[in-house]
Amino acid sequence: MAGTFEIAMAGEKKYFFKLTASDGTVVAVSPLFNTIKGAAAGINAVRENAATGYVVDKSQALDKSRALDKASGQPGARLAPS
Repeated sequence: MAGTFEIAMAGEKKYFFKLTASDGTVVAVSPLFNTIKGAAAGINAVRENAATGYVVDKSQALDKSRALDKASGQPGARLAPS
């Protein structure tokens, strides 16, 4: 089963979304949006960018041998141009 995006309310007039894995683990939480339409647009932006985005390791000096391919999780990621 695939993960799901869930739109929820924060307070009376703010909305956010969560990306939840099939096992129920929350993978990501969005910033707040003023409207449900804004939250839905945020979901669409994440879906579009995740499919084509680069993996950028900013945790330390990038060791290219440790980079992971975003599709397979195997070494050899498509690194962002420097």
